[in-house]
Amino acid sequence: MPTPLTPPSAPHWPAPVARTAVDATVALPGSKSMTNRALVLGALASAPVRVVRPLRSRDTDLMADALRALGTGVAEDGSDWLVTPGPLTGPARVDVGLAGTVMRFLPTVAALAAGEVAVDGDPRARERPMGPIITALRELGAEVDDGGRGALPFTVRGRGLVDGGPVTIDASGSSQLVSGLLLAAPRFAKGVEVRHEGPPVPSTPHLAMTVRMLREAGAGVETGENVWRVAPGPLLGGERIIEPDLSNAAQFLGAALVTGGRVTVPGWPDDTVQPGDALRGLLAAMGADVSLGPDGLTVRGSGTFPGVFQGLEADLHEVGELTPVLAALAALAATPSRLTGIAHLRGHETDRLAALVTEINALGGDVRELPDGLEIRPRPLHGGVFHTYDDHRMVMAAAVLGLAVPGVEVENPETVGKTLPDFTGLWTDLVRTA
Repeated sequence: MPTPLTPPSAPHWPAPVARTAVDATVALPGSKSMTNRALVLGALASAPVRVVRPLRSRDTDLMADALRALGTGVAEDGSDWLVTPGPLTGPARVDVGLAGTVMRFLPTVAALAAGEVAVDGDPRARERPMGPIITALRELGAEVDDGGRGALPFTVRGRGLVDGGPVTIDASGSSQLVSGLLLAAPRFAKGVEVRHEGPPVPSTPHLAMTVRMLREAGAGVETGENVWRVAPGPLLGGERIIEPDLSNAAQFLGAALVTGGRVTVPGWPDDTVQPGDALRGLLAAMGADVSLGPDGLTVRGSGTFPGVFQGLEADLHEVGELTPVLAALAALAATPSRLTGIAHLRGHETDRLAALVTEINALGGDVRELPDGLEIRPRPLHGGVFHTYDDHRMVMAAAVLGLAVPGVEVENPETVGKTLPDFTGLWTDLVRTA
């Protein structure tokens, strides 16, 4: 059972209860995953890069601050960020917080700096998988001192260059382990060939995002089965336009199911590699009417309040970040659910499987942990404190439950600032439409 990380004295957020069906349009800020990739590619570019409509959140601010510490200019320009590449230098100290993208992407950039870069983060960050990327950097010619831990904290002793070449890793813990090596590879003397050996890599849409953004920046990338090759060469300046964060749409679109109402997310792209795009099929499988048109993506529930919808049997290996909200929906559904392919979530911001079992069951639910997922049988729920373990997705799951369950008190709602700082305001406005 995970241990709640927030002091008991921290104020709780009473999750708003819906009294009728919601009817709302919710505009979402930019994708965290795209923003942090754009920042890294901008720092390594041969000319300035404008990141258009980036997400401003704890995770992206941590990335911007880390790159600034290494000598990159990252300046606000209206609602955009202007990234001005410069010589990467140390000594520097970098705080990665609890951001997987920062802790996996930044070390390869630090290896290109001239000087020492000390990297550390939140206490939970020291438990997240980092060994494969540390070992890979050493094999590619970088010097990393981690005291033999294979985890944070560690120091990268950069020489201003990395040889690069072929490397084999086990990336079954996180696709970010591959992306971190690929993003900096154009600046390696020999580029890189990353080969994965082990259980399947999770969240491969994020790898597709890395490959697409590298190519858009001018990099030569080849892919095969469990192998990725990036050629050495310059990265282009210019504009990088950030899409809305589709994974952060999950709870808003889910509210249409819970209340039997309608929610539209404008700006949903016709062609995207974001894993959140899978919500279209997943929510339809639960009984929603899902349509994509000029106004965006619209999800309609049953048309009755409260909403009536079915459980879900799905392999979420590719889209594990959607699990907490889908599990909350499953706890309110009319039939049982089985969510599989997500054993890797035990190594996320918290052990998400154990956390969901603990918190939903504490409200009267019936959730059982499987070797690679969750089995959820709907039962009447009651109010209580929902611990969030410094995990933004747990806050979002609690909010969904609170739509239908009076008295849900959400611990440490501020942790949602990791990816969606104004979540509680957006959520309150949504519920007001009900």
